[in-house]
Amino acid sequence: MRYRTLGGLRVGAVGLGAMPLSIEGRPDERQAVATLHAALDAGVTLIDTADSYYPPGGEPGPGELLVSRALASYGGNTDAVLVATKGGRGRTDEGGWTVDAAPERLKRTAHASLARIGGAAIGLYQLHKPDPDVPFAESVGGLRELLDEGTIRFAGISNVDTDQIRLAGEMLGDRLVSVQNRFSPAVREGEAELRLCAELGLAYLPWSPLGGISRSALDGPAGGPRAGGPYAAFHRVARAHGVSPHQVALAWLLAQSPTVIPIPGASRPESIRDSAAAADLVLSTEEVAALDASGAHATAGQGASDAGQDTAGSRAAAGRGAMPA
Repeated sequence: MRYRTLGGLRVGAVGLGAMPLSIEGRPDERQAVATLHAALDAGVTLIDTADSYYPPGGEPGPGELLVSRALASYGGNTDAVLVATKGGRGRTDEGGWTVDAAPERLKRTAHASLARIGGAAIGLYQLHKPDPDVPFAESVGGLRELLDEGTIRFAGISNVDTDQIRLAGEMLGDRLVSVQNRFSPAVREGEAELRLCAELGLAYLPWSPLGGISRSALDGPAGGPRAGGPYAAFHRVARAHGVSPHQVALAWLLAQSPTVIPIPGASRPESIRDSAAAADLVLSTEEVAALDASGAHATAGQGASDAGQDTAGSRAAAGRGAMPA
């Protein structure tokens, strides 16, 4: 697998979003661990989770514990693996999502996450989402305290705009290493943030990166009823290369900027192997241009549906990347 840089660390160009492995609709433990091991075998070295990735009525942290167990049971070397987690969100018993990014809560949850993941410090700890009831600078101040005390090695922010990225950069300096925002073939409103990250040298981690790509070649040919829609170019390019449309979508994201590291979700080994292969898929300038133009007139609402949202009907498709990242 080709590699990219995150905070001075060399990581695989495609990561793994581990959310589908610990929320509702998750696979059993054996399959979940097999999926994580398959990711490692394929060269994935960035695994992203969160303390809030648990089913309704559950307790925080099962995703972090799962990743820890999978790393411990893996037969190979895991020294290069960067585990990224997030704090500042929670779940309701009804399946909804909450936001609480008060500095004291962030610090408390980060300490709990470290205990679950293990090690001397969390490799990458991210503010999951700005809290409308807490000044953003205060939440970032909580991250700064965690950095200063050595609980976390690097900090990241998620679901943010350009002003928030600049503010966090001013407060954290080179210890801010990543931004995790939604970006996909279907949802491209975050292009300003992506370009700013390229300018500042921050890793940009697109969550729900496969939005709009409705079918994988793992389950059949790169065609089907949706292949002629607004994202038809992804299917055409996939057929030309003999790969899945998902691989093309991830390769297209990688072509957007050298700081992009997609984190597609997966709930079975075959899925993450297919996604990881995108790191070595090189698209021509003409192909990238055609994919840039594909879906230009599609609505964000359609993309949200395709990506899999926080609804009962879509959580079963969490392997494609579901809200919230």
